[in-house]
Amino acid sequence: MNSENSITVELSRLRFFAFHGLYEEEKKTGNEFEINVKVSFKTTEKVISKIHDTVNYVRLHAIVIEMMQHPEKLLETVAMKIAERIHEEFLYASHAEIQIVKLHPPMISFTGHVAVTYKKEF
Repeated sequence: MNSENSITVELSRLRFFAFHGLYEEEKKTGNEFEINVKVSFKTTEKVISKIHDTVNYVRLHAIVIEMMQHPEKLLETVAMKIAERIHEEFLYASHAEIQIVKLHPPMISFTGHVAVTYKKEF
């Protein structure tokens, strides 16, 4: 296998309402999140024509949905758990990048969002 050939499958701007957060109010009221996921894998020169030869984005989306349903105190924890599940599902994945954006952080006079990005080489 030529190590320079790779494919990246991306899911961008996935929106979720979930209850991740450190503070009690966040655990009760929840927040809106945006998730971006990239999963790369090495490939050969052969043209991919079967779903089992690639990262199935439907399964990838299901992993993100599953992990977003389990509240965690830290976004870092969520991102790392998503990466773990991706690697369990797609053993041939060589790299995952997960970005989780909290769209309305509970901060007084704050205009913007906060984000955590986790990059993992497998």
